[in-house]
Amino acid sequence: MGSAGLDVVIWGITREGRTFRPSDWAERLAGAMACFRPAGSAGGIAAYIGYSPFCVPTTVNGVKCVIVSEALRDVEPMAWDFVMNFARDNKLQLAEACLVPDMPPK
Repeated sequence: MGSAGLDVVIWGITREGRTFRPSDWAERLAGAMACFRPAGSAGGIAAYIGYSPFCVPTTVNGVKCVIVSEALRDVEPMAWDFVMNFARDNKLQLAEACLVPDMPPK
């Protein structure tokens, strides 16, 4: 994810502790953000394959979530607002995280 700054984790659990539905919400949200990519990344016909590195769905400890890079705010502030408003409107839990990049094998 973003190498500078924090990332935001949108958890698939409401503030009341309920699991958010539908079960594919994370993939849908990340899919809507798939076109927002770093400058110089692949475009054209291959651009639709995969999620944006700024907004990635995942599962942590059995809970669906979306990891949103703070870099999205600089690339497209309206997209950032959309994602944050989605979380707020659906009363989803948020957490800031500083994700550590994978280390190359020794």
